[in-house]
Amino acid sequence: MSEHHPFAGLDAADIEALVHARHGDPFARLGPHAFGTTGAATATAIRVMMPGATAVHLLARDGSEARLSTLEKIHPDGLFVGVQEGLPDPRAYLLEIDWSGTPQRTEDPYSFGALLSDSALHQLASSDPAAVLDSLGARCIEVDGVPGVRFAVWAPNARRVSVVGDFNSWDGRRHVMRLRHSAGVWEFFVPRLGPGARYKYEIVAPDGHTLPLKADPCAWQTERPPATGSVVADSRPFVWSDQAWMEKRGALQAIDRPMSIYEVHAESWLRVAEDGRRSLNWDEMADRLVPYAKGMGFTHVEFMPIAEYPFGGSWGYQPLALFAPSARFGPPESFARFVDRAHQEGLGVLIDWVPAHFPNDAHGMIAFDGTPLYEHADPREGFHKDWNTMIYNLGRNEVAAFLHASALSWLTRYHVDGLRVDAVASMLYRDYSREAGEWVPNVYGGRENLEAIAFLRKLNAEVAHHVQGAITIAEESTAWPGVTAKVADGGLGFDYKWNMGWMHDTLTYMQHDPIHRRYHHHHMTFGMIYAYSERFVLPLSHDEVVYGKGSLLGKMPGDRWQKFANLRAYLAFMWTHPGKKLLFMGGEFGQLAEFNHDESPHWHLLDDPLHGGVQKVVRDLNRVYQNETALHARDTDPGGFEWLIGDDSANSVFAYARHDFHGRAAVTICNLTPVPREHYRIGLPRGGRWIEAMNTDAGVYGGSNVGNSGMIYAEETSSHGKPFSAPLTLPPLGTVILIAE
Repeated sequence: MSEHHPFAGLDAADIEALVHARHGDPFARLGPHAFGTTGAATATAIRVMMPGATAVHLLARDGSEARLSTLEKIHPDGLFVGVQEGLPDPRAYLLEIDWSGTPQRTEDPYSFGALLSDSALHQLASSDPAAVLDSLGARCIEVDGVPGVRFAVWAPNARRVSVVGDFNSWDGRRHVMRLRHSAGVWEFFVPRLGPGARYKYEIVAPDGHTLPLKADPCAWQTERPPATGSVVADSRPFVWSDQAWMEKRGALQAIDRPMSIYEVHAESWLRVAEDGRRSLNWDEMADRLVPYAKGMGFTHVEFMPIAEYPFGGSWGYQPLALFAPSARFGPPESFARFVDRAHQEGLGVLIDWVPAHFPNDAHGMIAFDGTPLYEHADPREGFHKDWNTMIYNLGRNEVAAFLHASALSWLTRYHVDGLRVDAVASMLYRDYSREAGEWVPNVYGGRENLEAIAFLRKLNAEVAHHVQGAITIAEESTAWPGVTAKVADGGLGFDYKWNMGWMHDTLTYMQHDPIHRRYHHHHMTFGMIYAYSERFVLPLSHDEVVYGKGSLLGKMPGDRWQKFANLRAYLAFMWTHPGKKLLFMGGEFGQLAEFNHDESPHWHLLDDPLHGGVQKVVRDLNRVYQNETALHARDTDPGGFEWLIGDDSANSVFAYARHDFHGRAAVTICNLTPVPREHYRIGLPRGGRWIEAMNTDAGVYGGSNVGNSGMIYAEETSSHGKPFSAPLTLPPLGTVILIAE
């Protein structure tokens, strides 16, 4: 060790800046640096910042780990320096750090060069989601043969960013990151760190004040709430066993196939009362939810958002870690195991995904680097007053890339089969839920959010290009044209759209007392006016059973028996109507109370025959729907549907036929009054025998067993414009499904 340069090239200003973590480029001062010469050899100045260390020794990094020298502590806050001669390579040393009697041996993190390539940084600035997936966040990698964790975070306006965690006593002076100016990305490699390490970022804003510690927006794993830290995830790829499903899922999710979706709030689907009413973890849900949903005949389970969210009362719709499955249910690999198990059982997995807004928790993305970074600066564009949340600045390349990368991560890393994109209407309109003067027009003076339109189109193009067989579904409640039209044709490019109008109209009708339904007949028929304008999912979702709206059963009029009969008949109407199906948990057995995220559905109600009857109806409807091609093969083809009786408002009777491409037909008849109707003649598409495949008034469902003894024969008697017809007995508040033999 040379004794001629006690401060190893540092002046007083350098020392002061380093010990207070205010140096503009700590990599220019810390770590190994060439320092003069001794004869023909070049000496190396080595400087390390180790607050709290008692001593720091240099060891040879040649396998012998022989002690070379001891660095001099030149500042009481932990700045150590020295000059080492004769190193074969400037980085040919290890640090042996004495933490008050506890030794640590590691490479010097400031001895490593730049980590991210210039091309990756350019891709990030150019809105390439692959750059986010490959570059940002915490990744377990090897650098120069040394295992560790590479941290990288986008914070272009920060004065300083440090990665902090248990590994450095949460001291922002220890691991001040390197700024890559071309992209505003800060990077750092912590050698010998591994999966499970907790971390956050300590960020100094442009004005010099230190922000609350920030979680990593690109973290793959988080602490379990209410803790808010990020966690280094295991980077090893999951070993999947679902190849057979992945190869065929594109066909299974196509417009001509049945899709029956069971919507689930993972946190409350089945709480364990014996263990503090805790939620199930993913492995327990694989054992319980997968066989239940499959046994009920659903083709898919759809989870309300599972990306990590700080507030349970948001049900996940205010997420802050858009790449990380919530730690409430176990580590990320356990979610992968759930998806793998579901796929092996032939059950698809969809998740709700939220690119419209994010919460304003201090540890999150709000003012991430001390400036409006992820959000718009102008509150007229950047603040949702309805939800008290921040709106993403989708016109910023890096923000769009971040969100697109999140979408692709769920679909590729976790084999999720589709994303239901939340709150699309709020994204499309700049004046969404705003009064005059509270919003900013687009460049043409209009209300359309051009940046959001471009973002959604690119999202759907990226998914279609990169993820074979995956689908996207829009929760969009307006008459925006072309939501499911191809991007090339000027549409947004979604595969499906929730039909909020159908849901609203039909539920409005069903809530009327049957004696008044004749005056609202159009609410049940109007949906067919626009049924083929988009590719629709018919949703009876969580949104319809919260905030005082009551449960589906609670919306039904009449006495107890009539409520159940109404619900059974309505569900059969839905299952035979054009469009894919979605039903929120609890609705499948007639939950009495509305959704409460702190409680499970009231499973004990299944001991009641009427509740059990609703469950049997849903199970049997799924069976009929999937087995009968006429009920799904032409969902988007006007030729696949015809009204047989659409104008009998006096009797509140509806009858319609569904057809497949090969001549098969299914006929649905709904009598939505409590009056049985004898000898009600209905025109039919063909003669011969028709099987009564479903009667919601059957005794096994809790009905009165009024029906047609399981079959009818169509006579050559014309009616309703058809050459064949049959006199039917229509059960009270019942729906009958007939299948032609």
